[in-house]
Amino acid sequence: MATQYYTATSIDGYIADEDDSLEWLFQFGDVEGVDEDYSRFVEDVGAAAMGSTTYEWLLEHEDLRERPDEWPYDVPVWVFTSRDLPAVDGADLRFVQGDVAPVHADMASAADGGNVWLVGGGDLVGQFHDAALLDEIILSVAPVTLASGAPVLPRQITDPPLKLVDVDQYGDVFAALTYEVQRDGAAHE
Repeated sequence: MATQYYTATSIDGYIADEDDSLEWLFQFGDVEGVDEDYSRFVEDVGAAAMGSTTYEWLLEHEDLRERPDEWPYDVPVWVFTSRDLPAVDGADLRFVQGDVAPVHADMASAADGGNVWLVGGGDLVGQFHDAALLDEIILSVAPVTLASGAPVLPRQITDPPLKLVDVDQYGDVFAALTYEVQRDGAAHE
């Protein structure tokens, strides 16, 4: 079981622009190999977590209150929020707040040997990193710069640095980079 942050980012490190838009990403449409990579990734996911901004973006852009059958996850999803948010009918959602460590234990149990996917945003992922619960960062880097917006991971991680373990290229668009999070000179286990 690994706790993984799998996301797309601009070259300059933003996962959404200053208006929380992903249009910069959607302009690329279907890129050969991306869907297969995503499918391989989600096969191993047993639970997921996201922050309230990510959840609200999904509600709005996928019109999930009107079309709950479009909920994209087949695993239990924890939504970290300090506000009351509407649920999606039929989705296995758990609204939580506070320290990520005890919630992570529940997520790992529910994942039943599968991986835990930290969908976003970057601050939530940073909280998992701060609690020594983040194992991998998987970034699909798009050939755009945004200059501002939602940072991919608003934390300083320098000592020990991340360890690059895999690089893939998808068309002439994405560089997919996989990093292990290091703890005291070794990967977190």
